[in-house]
Amino acid sequence: MAQLEDALRIRHFRRLPSSEEFSAEIEPSNVPAVFYGAIKGWEAISKWNPSNGGLDYLQERAGSVVVEAMLSKSAPVFYGDLRSHERVPVPFSTFITSCKSYQKEASTSNQKEDMDMELAFSKEEQTSLSDIPDLIYLAQVPILSAKIEETCPLENLRGDLEMPNFLGNNAIESINLWMNRASSRSSTHYDPHHNLLCIVAGCKRVVLWPPSSSPLLYPMPVYGEASNHSAVDLVNPDFSVHGRALTSKEYSQEIVLHYGDALFIPEGWFHQVDSHDLTVAVNFWWKSCTISNMAEHMDAYYLRRILNRLVDKEMSDMLRSLEGCSKGGNHAPKTDVLKGDSYFESNDPRTHAEQSILASDPLEPHELNVLYEIVSLVHENLSPSSHGEASGFTPKVSGINVEGDQKSTAAVYSSIVLKNPVASILWAVDPLALQKVILSMVNRFPRTLEALIIHMLSPAAAEVLTRKFDEMDREATKEQQSEFYQQFYSVFDDQYAAMDSILHGKELFSFQAFCNVLDKYLGVSVDENRTYHQKGQFRSDRSGN
Repeated sequence: MAQLEDALRIRHFRRLPSSEEFSAEIEPSNVPAVFYGAIKGWEAISKWNPSNGGLDYLQERAGSVVVEAMLSKSAPVFYGDLRSHERVPVPFSTFITSCKSYQKEASTSNQKEDMDMELAFSKEEQTSLSDIPDLIYLAQVPILSAKIEETCPLENLRGDLEMPNFLGNNAIESINLWMNRASSRSSTHYDPHHNLLCIVAGCKRVVLWPPSSSPLLYPMPVYGEASNHSAVDLVNPDFSVHGRALTSKEYSQEIVLHYGDALFIPEGWFHQVDSHDLTVAVNFWWKSCTISNMAEHMDAYYLRRILNRLVDKEMSDMLRSLEGCSKGGNHAPKTDVLKGDSYFESNDPRTHAEQSILASDPLEPHELNVLYEIVSLVHENLSPSSHGEASGFTPKVSGINVEGDQKSTAAVYSSIVLKNPVASILWAVDPLALQKVILSMVNRFPRTLEALIIHMLSPAAAEVLTRKFDEMDREATKEQQSEFYQQFYSVFDDQYAAMDSILHGKELFSFQAFCNVLDKYLGVSVDENRTYHQKGQFRSDRSGN
């Protein structure tokens, strides 16, 4: 993500939409929307207001029930990870009594009731464990649930609420109460269903990130119990561990909600919520049409398609880091290097092969620079096992010595260094200019070209090369494509070895992107000692045959 797209920005409504408008335009866009004053007609707005006897009302209506509350030593910050809190039974009347006490103390000490939503909590400022009321948060206490087996301790408060008309015929999964005594903060997370957050009393600040920002928020492992929560510490983030989180604010949006307001939080949107003292909220959850309409027998297919899309995006992002890394023509061509008489080419009959279209289309100065850079790199990094031989090279790529068959380098390349000079040069050159350079090498430096492809083509360079080939193909006829690939593969004693080198490098690059996707989006890290296993035989329509 270069920046937050305009299409993902929160929409603001001063009027309530119709159910048709919500279902046809707002909900399908999967973008947050705030509806100001949407629930001001609820009886709960007046009856539950702590400043107007609302606590007495709640205690009278539901004081006899026992609710489940979050108890956390990290309060006033509440993390969703099950290891950081526990669920404890609390008499609702006891919690309400503690709220009354807090309200009285606040009034006596003339505490300001302004909204300091920065909540810069330090460990020293956090309430001690002995003061239990400030360590608990009534989070997601059911008022209504579609699950038959789930009890709803606050069901008798349902009559004070109204289903917002714009939700139409959506099948509500649950309605829940959220209530805190003192200022609190919930950890960054997403929900697997649509959410309408309604503020009955108090004030909340909600920070939102689109699902595409997931890599910046380090989601917990997908196989864990808190997979929908971010692993980034809200109080003391460790950017040496979560470096991508440094830029997360650039892709966030925030909205302050007051009593009567409602916020639509689409499924998958990360959100982190700060609540002011004595804030009461109710939320509605329902399944999206997207999830509801997904046929279960298609899950495996959807999974593969989504992973393919994310891997393709990750590969493009990885390659963008090559921009500006090329030498960029800082070196003038040296005629002694470009004479074609080095030990790579000496005694090679193919050096005197029949000239191609280059005879009538000589290289331009910038193309000569590219040719010089490539030839120089190969000559500097590869040396023949014995003088005058054109095989048995020992490549020295990125400071790593690799010997033997190309397939045995899988473990070496499992961790890819993108700042590969060959990849950088190929990335910076125009595809048609590269085609002319390659044809020049076919005729003047065939052994150098062979060494480049067989021994020096890093996974990143293999990916870039094939992308350049694709761009060349789009500019050429079938006959021109066939002529080019025939000349290119004629250099190699075994053209299938060249093809295998290119395809193997491409798949290693894709594998690295796949590992990055697992880490960024699923919180799953592949062991650094992993080995890429190649299956099957490869074929290509770029063969010279």
